[in-house]
Amino acid sequence: MAAQLPSTEIPLFPLNTVLFPGGQLQLRIFEPRYLDLVRECTRTGSSFGVCQILEGHEAGAPATPAAVGTLARIVDFSYREDGLLGITTEGGSRFRVVRTRVRSDGLLRGEVEPWLDEETQQVPVEFALLQTILERLIETIGPQWRNAERSLYDDASWLGFRLAELLPLAGEEQQQLLEMIDPLQRLAAVRDILPRFQKA
Repeated sequence: MAAQLPSTEIPLFPLNTVLFPGGQLQLRIFEPRYLDLVRECTRTGSSFGVCQILEGHEAGAPATPAAVGTLARIVDFSYREDGLLGITTEGGSRFRVVRTRVRSDGLLRGEVEPWLDEETQQVPVEFALLQTILERLIETIGPQWRNAERSLYDDASWLGFRLAELLPLAGEEQQQLLEMIDPLQRLAAVRDILPRFQKA
């Protein structure tokens, strides 16, 4: 179950994507409200929340976020060729949104309840194929993980989250996998999805 920890208020960044714990996400920042968010998090060393958009758009009026999201910590900055600020974030713990409010500048803030991180569970032998599939995915589309320690492939949570972010899944499927609280259940769900990607 989700951990019953004290709630806290954080800035939210609704996106048309899902950030998983331990994952990486690169963002292009141009709206004033999100430039302010980056300044705030940089000044205080705090994280912001990434939630998938349920209704609305990334730019413009505040979007409706999913009820479960992931903390994002800024780990790098760059200025892109188009002159916009680029940031690289790393996914932390998940949280559940209790309520939201919109600041006068349009920035969405949420009162959130943090979840405890999943306990490390060894990947059972029946999911060994998923480890091989992840290795192949990383070789082709996941260069950020090429130097990952081999022991991580034996961690059911890490394996499931990496597969969920690298497989070409629909946003709803990614959100469902994010919200699962049993890492073995997540691996089973990914395994059941795989036949869709097999060549005829």
